[in-house]
Amino acid sequence: MTTVLVFLLVCALLGYKVISAVPSLLHTPLMSGMNALSGITVLGSIAIYAVAPAQIRWLAAAAMILAIINVVGGFWVTERMLRMFRQESNDDSEG
Repeated sequence: MTTVLVFLLVCALLGYKVISAVPSLLHTPLMSGMNALSGITVLGSIAIYAVAPAQIRWLAAAAMILAIINVVGGFWVTERMLRMFRQESNDDSEG
């Protein structure tokens, strides 16, 4: 169990390090690609949950919840960034 926790912690820290090194101009395209992958994960976890034995259904449910959180967060960040770009373009056309 300790090995799994260490692995998850290392993955989280490595993911944070990689994402923080990405220039802000590339975040929106990367986020849309990640949303597509997370959507596939949601569908896969639903399919696995439907046929999995009761002992491992919790794992499929956890995958489903985490992927849905990622999709919602990704759409939220993408919308926020697109709103920033729309405001900048509106300011240029008015002034």
